[in-house]
Amino acid sequence: MKILLLGRNGQVGWALERSLAPLGEPTALGRAELDLADVPRLVATIRALQPEAIVNAAAYTAVDKAESERETAFAINATAPRVLAEEAKRIGALLVHYSTDYVFDGAKAVPYVEDDAPNPLNVYGASKLAGERAIAATGCRHLILRTSWVYGPRGANFMLTMLRLARERPALRVVNDQVGAPTSSIEIARATATVLARAAQSSNVTGLYHLAAAGETSWCGFARAILAKAEVATPVVPIRTEDYPTAARRPRNSRLDCSRLRETFGVTLAPWEEGLAEALAEHARLSRAR
Repeated sequence: MKILLLGRNGQVGWALERSLAPLGEPTALGRAELDLADVPRLVATIRALQPEAIVNAAAYTAVDKAESERETAFAINATAPRVLAEEAKRIGALLVHYSTDYVFDGAKAVPYVEDDAPNPLNVYGASKLAGERAIAATGCRHLILRTSWVYGPRGANFMLTMLRLARERPALRVVNDQVGAPTSSIEIARATATVLARAAQSSNVTGLYHLAAAGETSWCGFARAILAKAEVATPVVPIRTEDYPTAARRPRNSRLDCSRLRETFGVTLAPWEEGLAEALAEHARLSRAR
């Protein structure tokens, strides 16, 4: 399969470049090679490469910064996906795109399913929702994978931040009233490769799917698990959302029901604790290799 992978240097893109390799050598581009805000170059690249599948792991993910950079967030998270979708339709390619639990407001008492009405609380979530809708509106063949609380062995993410802060501070104060499923970039990439391989065998498979680790925890619970598995003794103190004000509001409930993914592709992610153990082991391996 001829695959164009965008966002190769991000935490999901880095893992994807490795997971997609068995499907066919991907052309993997980072922001330095192709800025998604450069629409003419984006179009020219796709038309030159003529991929069978476009996997878009590039995104504007600075949730709080997006509140003051709305135009940039929408350019990367909404306009660029629309262009990708239009070009995918023109050449008959499958577009794989990632979205977020932040399209929801968190008011639901149980996990969200794909057909629940979105209601983002922040600019980042609104920009990602706009991207979802723009892709669907083109009529291109697509797989939109909504995931949650993404972290991994490299890049900027919660797991690595907790490990760093635990070395710098006597204690960590972490929000305990937001619930979700921390999802490893390694598992996202592995599941994406499986989904893409199976979707390639059926031209009828298209649409929106939730892709998140099994189980649930709070940010505080996640932080405690990170430090426990890393054998770091720094205490983690639970706090309320109100005790940690941020520019962007976050949903209290970020849980995603992934039944549709399982029923369509036979894919179920492992419990989040297993993904964490794998990500920590890979982080240790990368650290030793430096």
